[in-house]
Amino acid sequence: MVNNDGKRGQLIRCFIAIDFTDEIIKEVARVQEELGKIKFRGKLTELENLHLTLKFLGEIDENKVKEIRKKLGEIKFKEFEGKTGRIGTFSIRGNPRIVWVKVEGKEIWDLQKEIDRGMGELGFKIEERFMSHLTIARLKYVENKKDFIERVKKLGVKGIKFKVSGFKLMKSELRPLGPVYSVIEEYSLQNDDEI
Repeated sequence: MVNNDGKRGQLIRCFIAIDFTDEIIKEVARVQEELGKIKFRGKLTELENLHLTLKFLGEIDENKVKEIRKKLGEIKFKEFEGKTGRIGTFSIRGNPRIVWVKVEGKEIWDLQKEIDRGMGELGFKIEERFMSHLTIARLKYVENKKDFIERVKKLGVKGIKFKVSGFKLMKSELRPLGPVYSVIEEYSLQNDDEI
């Protein structure tokens, strides 16, 4: 993208996300410990990087980021409650690649649609299949795929309720040891007193 003076703006890798409470992070740490007892090659998600991605925006020109910040600031949505759900895996051509924990709550879908609509107005592609989840491990290789998937399903996750009072526009810097996330801007949802 070219800015007003004809120069290209710096590209920033961005996504929009919800953070989790300490209680959920502790539960994920417990589940990751159990997951570590099952043989696989890959990487557990660092606890400080746990989040629910509402929309991945990709590499964006810094001028476009200004438009995104403004558009996200226009979103009006009430605070709501979410809950951790079951555990599962995403596979590519039969090979497990991601271990996730589902995040439940109808309002998460509604908020995601609202964000998607706003980003669609700025030219971003609408999500075809949003799945409300948090990634707890990325897998490179699993020897016994069927056994691994079955054992993961048996790892119980406590259903923990949590309040969603906002979301964040995040920056992701890819580094050799893994991504480093930082907040570009935080957006608060409305509580009952503000409605």
